[in-house]
Order: sequence, then C-alpha cells, then structure tokens
Amino acid sequence: MTPLKGSQRKYLRGLAHKLNPAAFVGQKGITSSLTDEINMALDAAELIKIKFSDHKEKELKTALVDEIASITHSHVAGMVGHVVILFRQHSDPAKQKIKLP
Repeated sequence: MTPLKGSQRKYLRGLAHKLNPAAFVGQKGITSSLTDEINMALDAAELIKIKFSDHKEKELKTALVDEIASITHSHVAGMVGHVVILFRQHSDPAKQKIKLP
C-alpha cells in the first residue's frame, strides 16, 4: 500500500466534508464488531468518517487510528477534532467510486 500524497489527502478530506460518521469508537476502544463495521463501510463507500465519543487525548486517538488503519488496510486522510477520515480503494476496479488525482 503506497501512502497518500498531501494533495490526495486534501482531495479526500474535501469529499468527506458532507459525510456523516459511519462508526463510533466508544469506551471499549477497538473491538472486532467495530472493525467489521468499518470494513463493511469501507467496502460500500471507500471513504468514511469515524467519530471518537470517549477518547479525548490526542496521543491515544492517534494510536487508535493507526491501529484501525492497519487492521482495515486503509489510509488516514485526515483527523479533525474527534473525527477521522479513512480511505480504502475498492480492490475491484469496476466498483471503484473515487478516482484519486
């Protein structure tokens, strides 16, 4: 997986602006049901938002985001406040909705 360029992350953040969170990370942190939910949302939409409802420390959120990204094989397009934007291009070219610049 090649990392996203800055311009690609900016483009994805612009697309994600109007999205609602697809998953919420609560007190329990990363669970198998949460990763399943994120994987299904990424398969369906390629670009999703995740909202942290309980974790307020930036270092903890960053660690959780890195772990979620590695588990789901996705890229972090951005993190604003308690919301994280994840992107994973569909493996089937016919089902790809987002074309990166």
